[in-house]
Amino acid sequence: MTGPRWNGRAVFFLVVALLGLVGTWAFNIAAILQHRDYVGDWLQSGPAVSSLTVDVLIAAVAAIAFMVFESRRLGMRRVWVYIVLIPLVALAFALPLFLAMRERALAARAAADAAAPDAEAAP
Repeated sequence: MTGPRWNGRAVFFLVVALLGLVGTWAFNIAAILQHRDYVGDWLQSGPAVSSLTVDVLIAAVAAIAFMVFESRRLGMRRVWVYIVLIPLVALAFALPLFLAMRERALAARAAADAAAPDAEAAP
């Protein structure tokens, strides 16, 4: 296999991403079918929901920063896709998906480092 491998951590994060996708969209579809005011429900359903809203928004800001910094550090391309997925799908999907791809990038980097000739071994 020439590409990055799906190690255990990458598979774990991919499963979490799929759970986040199914879990959030089950409720999103219910809200659509019930003709709910999605944003209004988020903002006007009381202090507990407002607390959760602020919690998710702050977590999303931190996740975006982490995605940008890590993607630059690891040379991962198209980080904007994960960032766009946050409001369009769910943070619960986008962040674990990014973490799965990050694990693959780390595995590829480790494989490349292992395959590279050791600089100290050269005469």
